[in-house]
Amino acid sequence: MYVCLSVPVYLCVFLSLECRLVPGSLKQLDVGNGQVFGVNSNNQIYTLYSTGWIQVPGSLKHVSVGPAGVWGVDSNNYIYKLGGGDWVIVPGLLKQVDAGGMISPAGVNMYDDIYCLTGGQGSSWINIPGKLKYYSCGPYSCWGVNAVDNIYIMKGVTPTSCAGSLNWQQIPGALSMIEVSTDGKVIGVNSNGDIYQRDGVSPRNPAGTGWHQVPSPQKVKHVSYDLGHLWLIGRDDRIMDCTE
Repeated sequence: MYVCLSVPVYLCVFLSLECRLVPGSLKQLDVGNGQVFGVNSNNQIYTLYSTGWIQVPGSLKHVSVGPAGVWGVDSNNYIYKLGGGDWVIVPGLLKQVDAGGMISPAGVNMYDDIYCLTGGQGSSWINIPGKLKYYSCGPYSCWGVNAVDNIYIMKGVTPTSCAGSLNWQQIPGALSMIEVSTDGKVIGVNSNGDIYQRDGVSPRNPAGTGWHQVPSPQKVKHVSYDLGHLWLIGRDDRIMDCTE
């Protein structure tokens, strides 16, 4: 169950979760545009249909789906985009990629350098100053965490300016990974496996107002949110689909 408040800003927060265990085992997944993609410990790729998981040809260690399409990186940090049913290699190297931007994917490389791809697949990667180990973008901002779990937001991200304002704002708290949904929700996991959601996030106030812990049936290592469903990956690679 969740509740939405209209003052002082439009705000939706999780009050409780109803979760179901989903058959299968994944180390990472991403949801967006009504789609679910994930990878298991053997770097096999899967997508979810009504009948269950369908294996997708290829090998990736991280996959992302969103307005920018379906993107992934393999064990050698090569970058791929799914097009016409085939993985097309994209120049560059990243260890993590995010497709949540309205047009442009973004990500970080093995040195924690940050990049985004203005104009989609046909353009070049733009280096964003700073160091992050995980980076995720939404409709009007991007969020990331660094090697010591500090949290940062980049405001001013638009379809024509994927790098944003180039001014990082540190957000109080500590998270080991963070995800921004297509509708702007910001949810992350700390080093203890606890889930936190950012309150008060809106186009007028992308940084929000504070964190609250989301009750979870298990300790988790990865989260992703889309269309009212919060997906969890447990430390044992169990998959849970939770509704508000």
